[in-house]
This record gives sequence, structure tokens and C-alpha cells, in this order.
Amino acid sequence: MTPLRDASLPIALTTIDKLLNWGRSNSLWPLTYGLACCAIEMMATGGSRFDFDRFGTIFRASPRQSDVMIIAGTLTKKHAEYTRRLYDQMPEPKWVISMGSCANTGGMFNTYATVQGVDRIIPVDIYLPGCAPRPETLQYALLVLQRKIRSNKAAPQSLKNPRRVI
Repeated sequence: MTPLRDASLPIALTTIDKLLNWGRSNSLWPLTYGLACCAIEMMATGGSRFDFDRFGTIFRASPRQSDVMIIAGTLTKKHAEYTRRLYDQMPEPKWVISMGSCANTGGMFNTYATVQGVDRIIPVDIYLPGCAPRPETLQYALLVLQRKIRSNKAAPQSLKNPRRVI
């Protein structure tokens, strides 16, 4: 390949992956998927006070239009199958944010009916601790996810191997 000799040509040299990751990171569309108390805080981030839209994030009601799943609340074993089905319906690439202690570890509900962590059902990219995490924390998690996507540190789906407990 020969170098360009005419410096007046307006050419931007970059890899296509960087360009795609930049576009993906600035247009994340989370699935509205609230399971318990943390859903109230997730809904607050979409309101005018916290304004998720300024980050290019628009909540979607369909998994086929979403690329981020925010699991907010307690996941029961009965509901785990539906959660996996929704995750499988999302197009690639896709990311998951586990929001709150109940979604991360089962919370204080260590019972036979509660999944002890969403990562047993689907792969998780970002964990948000707390009961319930504040909307600012969810905004920060979104910014961290954007940074991971831009830097190519978000693991491809083929490398994620969730532990399945259904």
C-alpha cells in the first residue's frame, strides 16, 4: 500500500470498529424491565430531572429494539425463563446492567424462589450495588458502559458464559 502524497484530500483514517463502537456507545437503548423497587429509580432516570436522553439513551418497550437490559429488582426462578427469553430476543451486540442488591446477589431474600444473582441466568456487564441505587448511580453506570464500548473492553457475547440455574 502506498502512502497518500496529496495532503489536501479530506480523509479520516480510523478503524471501522472504533467508528461503530462510537456510534453504539452514543445510542444505547435500554429495555424497560423493572422487577421491583429499583424500577422506581430506573424510571426516575428517564424523567426530566435526570434526563437520560442527553446521553443518547431512549427507553424501549420491545427487546428487539433494545441493546441494553437493565435488570432492576428481585428475579424469581419462575421469572428467570422469561428473562432469558427476553435477553435472547435482543439483537447483538447487547449489554446487561444488574441494578440493586436483589438483582446482584438475591438481596436479603435468600429463599428457594429467588435467583441468587442475575449472572446465573444471563451475562452481566455492569453491577450497581445498593438498595435501591440512586438515579445518579445508574447514569454513572451508563457512562461506564459507554466507555467500555468505546474502548472495546466490553466482552463479545461469545466469551460470556453465564451459569444457568433454572
